[in-house]
Amino acid sequence: MARRAAQGWLVLVLRAYRNWDFPKGLIEPGEAPFDAAVREAREETGIEDLVFRWGEDHRETLPYARNKVARYYLAETQAVQLTLPVNPELGRPEHHEYRWVDFAEARRLLPPRLQSVLSWARSRLAGEL
Repeated sequence: MARRAAQGWLVLVLRAYRNWDFPKGLIEPGEAPFDAAVREAREETGIEDLVFRWGEDHRETLPYARNKVARYYLAETQAVQLTLPVNPELGRPEHHEYRWVDFAEARRLLPPRLQSVLSWARSRLAGEL
């Protein structure tokens, strides 16, 4: 997720415990990957004005943690403030913190498995401001 700011594009990162990531989640039975991404982004952030200007173009991580692969799409929003909604299954928000950060800060916060996804997002947003 990205938003335009005076200083350029900012991307949304979420922290669960000590781990920073982009919004993501599991695909429900019968759900298409893109639909799952839209649903999870809304569930994890409460943001409703997502615009997928780049369509269903996406990037996947290399396998990690028991061979999982995460797929990420790029959406634009106007939202600045957001709430971290309570996950009904957990009884608390899935994440402890969110930040809108520039690409340098995102590179510092995000784990190695997300660096290629971040670079892809940056290239898609280049020249779009």
